[in-house]
Amino acid sequence: MYLSELQNKDIISVKTGMNLGRIVDVEVNNEGKVLSFIAEQKKFFRKVLKNSEITFTFSDIAKIGTDVILVNK
Repeated sequence: MYLSELQNKDIISVKTGMNLGRIVDVEVNNEGKVLSFIAEQKKFFRKVLKNSEITFTFSDIAKIGTDVILVNK
């Protein structure tokens, strides 16, 4: 799966059911291994929300579906 495919999926929290946004960036180490994903919440009324970014790792992902990514956050 490509990063561009993951970026088109909504991130949903398994614990709260909230939509956490979509993947906007990834953190990669010097060896090319993905350390974490960075998701950003949707912007409402063109205002940037405080603390609008969340990070999660592969181990936080519960399931990757056709439209959503479920995370344990």
